[in-house]
Parts: sequence; C-alpha cells; structure tokens
Amino acid sequence: MYIFLAFLMVPLIEIGLFIQVGGAIGLWPTLAIVVLTAVLGTALVRSQGRLALGQMRNSFQNLSDPAEPLAHGAMILFAGALLLTPGFFTDAIGFALLMPPVRIAVYHYISKRVTVSQFQMGSGAMHGQRPGQERGHPHRDHPAGSGDIIDGDFEDITPSRPGKKPSGWVEGPK
Repeated sequence: MYIFLAFLMVPLIEIGLFIQVGGAIGLWPTLAIVVLTAVLGTALVRSQGRLALGQMRNSFQNLSDPAEPLAHGAMILFAGALLLTPGFFTDAIGFALLMPPVRIAVYHYISKRVTVSQFQMGSGAMHGQRPGQERGHPHRDHPAGSGDIIDGDFEDITPSRPGKKPSGWVEGPK
C-alpha cells in the first residue's frame, strides 16, 4: 500500500513543484536547474560511492560487520537514482541521502527495526562446520568418502593433424 501511495504522490508533488517553480522563475531556468542537479548529483554520487567502497574494503579487511558500509552504499545508489530522476522533490531526497549524517540517521532508524537471526563470517560454512564449531584442517576433519575431494589422473588426447593448417580465425601452433 505504501509503494502505491509513493508511486501516486511523488509524481503529483513533482508536477506541482514544476508548475510553482516554472511560474516563479520561467521555463528555461527551471529546466537548467533540473539538468544542473543531475550533473552535480552524478559527481557527488561518484565521490560518496568511492568513500563507501573504501569503508566496505576496510570492514572486509578487518573482518568487521559490513552491514553499515553496505547500507551506506545502497543509500548512495538510491540517491543517485533519485538525482537522475527529473524533479525537485526527488532531488531534495537524493541530496539529503548523500549527506553522511542523514545516512547514519536512516541506518540507525532501519537497524532498530531489522532483526538479524544469524551472522557468520569466515570459511567455516564452506567446510560443513556449524556456527561456533572450532575450525580445523579441512581435509583431516572429513572421513574418507564424505567430502567433495575428487582424485584423478588425466592424459592429453588432443589429436594432432600434421600438414593441416588451422583456419584463419584461430592462431595455430608456430
């Protein structure tokens, strides 16, 4: 229901703002402002996106919870979409989401309403370990025949064609 209201109300708000601003300053200045906010917004999204990527890399390197940097990245992406959408209302929301204090407030608001039931980091899940189980050597911990290890030999049986040149599309042996 909220999405329906958003899809209904946002265009109506934008149309009303276009009429008001266009009536106050004229058509061409209004269109110039719309184009200018899109260009300026793109530049700001790129710089804020780089900062968010750096924070995400740091959280991965330090093995800390990446939820906040990921949420900031998602909000920056959403802000970019809003800034590229023509309109004053969407631009205002997009520019607000580009400000770190606003993103932090939105993150805290949303994180209070979301419950994480399980969070696990590391390679324990790859080796069939349960959360909290001590990590050991992946090959010694599995009895014979229970893992995904396949042992085999191979022999190259590529046919050689003496005297035949490859087609002009591929480079053959020299």
